[in-house]
Amino acid sequence: MINQIKILRLKEVMAMCGIKKTAIYSYMEQGYFPKSVPLGGRAVGWVESEVIDWINARIQERDEQNAA
Repeated sequence: MINQIKILRLKEVMAMCGIKKTAIYSYMEQGYFPKSVPLGGRAVGWVESEVIDWINARIQERDEQNAA
């Protein structure tokens, strides 16, 4: 079975994460957000599964803080 990898563009990432472009790029520089993938020219995208993993990690952090 072939793994289906979906690439998200910036608008999709912003909608999924609820954060703006400047925050995404700032978080990337800090190593806090998944790195973008060059698509050619100036176009970049993000691997959907990595973005989903990042969102799930934020949820887990929240739940651990609430449990403490």
